[in-house]
Amino acid sequence: MAGSAAPEPDQRKYLDVVGVGKAFKGTTVMSGMDFRVAKGELVSLLGPSGCGKTTLLRIIAGLTLADKGDVVLDGRAITTVPAHKRNISVVFQSYALFPHLTVSENVAFGLRARGMAKSDTPGKVAEALELVRMSDFADRPVAALSGGQQQRVAVARALIVDPVLLLLDEPFSALDRKLRETMQVELKSLLRDRGMTAIFVTHDQEEAMGVSDRIAVMNAGRIEQFASPSELYARPQSPFVMDFVGLSTHLTGTVAEANGERLSIDTDYGRLHANGQFKQGSKVMVGVRPELIRNAPGENTITLPLAELMLLGSKTHLYGATKTTDRLLCELPGIHTETERGQDVTFGWSVANTLVYEAPK
Repeated sequence: MAGSAAPEPDQRKYLDVVGVGKAFKGTTVMSGMDFRVAKGELVSLLGPSGCGKTTLLRIIAGLTLADKGDVVLDGRAITTVPAHKRNISVVFQSYALFPHLTVSENVAFGLRARGMAKSDTPGKVAEALELVRMSDFADRPVAALSGGQQQRVAVARALIVDPVLLLLDEPFSALDRKLRETMQVELKSLLRDRGMTAIFVTHDQEEAMGVSDRIAVMNAGRIEQFASPSELYARPQSPFVMDFVGLSTHLTGTVAEANGERLSIDTDYGRLHANGQFKQGSKVMVGVRPELIRNAPGENTITLPLAELMLLGSKTHLYGATKTTDRLLCELPGIHTETERGQDVTFGWSVANTLVYEAPK
């Protein structure tokens, strides 16, 4: 199915979360949260457990009330509106299906709760099941379905009520890898074709990169960076984002020379160069994406013993023997077995591909 284009960045905001804060038992989990989504946009909240992403989702859904701040949806203030009056659908991690009901009965549940006439329900249910390719399973009990089939039923139940916003809390976590990837493609295409605005909660960075127009990377109750997948990957704004979104090389060092924006950085493995604005003597972290490193000299070059080699089918990972929390990872296309552990390997990359940050405390 062909998908519509992603929303333009300057498109009118549709969901606007402003200055939202939340505390549980005196512990602040979120403060000053600002979060905006355009109509028709697919956005992911990405971050580790406990970072606040599910709390934010529940506040938007009305399942948790914010202590402060406002939530506005399509121009309507919904901060204190009960969940059942927001016309927002939620697909939970467990799917929350009724095991004693059939597929059709599960999908029809939301319509019955909204008082739709019984005579109008079968047609809407049939349309929703056709949408998720589950028409042949209409009369089967939910308990007889596979994980992927149950996920489709949960999505059909969420979409049948024509919500103004769809929220999905770790919707693929119970599926195996291949099925998870298949469902990601199918759901993204389905939402695109319907012009839905949707927010995914996930801790899986590959999932977020695959389904999203933009990703909000969350850490300790705040958004570290909110950008497109390509921008997050190519230009992460912090060491946390660099390390959480994709794999990376990261090496600590001290700025030895600062000539304009050209930095010379001393590390435990030799001197490196980068473009940035740091004073001489600053403690910094140098970052590079592993596919931008080659096992050959470059503008930045380090030679280290090979600590580990991992064959991953279409690619090979070479790990240099680094100290403490440093990591030097080179990703080469194809299979490479010519180097053994303990042998010296030269790693090289360009200055343009070198990222530099203030060293984490």
